Amino acid sequence: VAAAAAVTLGGGASGAYHSSQIVGDRYFKTNIDTYPVSINEVDGRSYIGRAPVLVDPGLRKVVVQGPPTFVDLMLTRTIELDVKPCMRYYLVAVKASPLDNDFSVRIDFEEPVAGCTPPLPK
Repeated sequence: VAAAAAVTLGGGASGAYHSSQIVGDRYFKTNIDTYPVSINEVDGRSYIGRAPVLVDPGLRKVVVQGPPTFVDLMLTRTIELDVKPCMRYYLVAVKASPLDNDFSVRIDFEEPVAGCTPPLPK
């Protein structure tokens, strides 16, 4: 039984990690026009409260919730993000002014995910 458990665990552990990640944190803290966002959905699947959000490579539809404003606490934006294998994306809200309600979403930074093995080309 112990040998079977070791083989099962070893088989699962030997599988390569291929996921990319999306986070709603600022990478560059000095940009005063950027704000953290919440990642609410990716391709229609809810990810509220999870960080980082693990996603497969490809074109993804991402719904983010921006920072609270005086008028609306639940202002969201939907963006399309072309996710590359084994990359971490830091998404932020960009506002013209801290008092502005409107915002756009941009990639603050992208970096390789440590320990991730890109899938082999087919």
